[in-house]
Amino acid sequence: MFRTPLNLFRVLAVAEAISWTLLLAGLVVRATTDLAVAVTVGGGIHGFVFLSYGATAVLVAKNQRWGAWPTIVAIGSAVIPYATIPTELWLHRSGRLAGPWRLQATDDPRDAAWHDRLMRWFLGRAWLLAVLIAVAVVALYVVLLIVGPPGGRD
Repeated sequence: MFRTPLNLFRVLAVAEAISWTLLLAGLVVRATTDLAVAVTVGGGIHGFVFLSYGATAVLVAKNQRWGAWPTIVAIGSAVIPYATIPTELWLHRSGRLAGPWRLQATDDPRDAAWHDRLMRWFLGRAWLLAVLIAVAVVALYVVLLIVGPPGGRD
């Protein structure tokens, strides 16, 4: 399913936009019906997808060798409702999402770095990488739930 960085990034960018819709709908439901659980559900889904998108943006940025600016824009776009969609379009149209996963070293001197070798090793074991990223996202999500929502409790 995620045979290229473009496929993975696009799916998470769209999921992030959809999760914004769930959060905003939850806020409207709470404001109009006093049903606070709507924000809990929409916010919980959005939070998890937000973290997943951020992890995906970092992985794709590393694989595609983005500089600081595209990486910051990609990660930062998740903070603005629906901004991941135009960001994905910009990255795609500018060629930053083109190409396959980097599974083999090239003549590029950056491929000799330990973190590039480690990334290629994990990309060659995609299921293991997916499980480790999922565990990391879940762990961070749980920690954030324990810490509490932004701005304190209502």
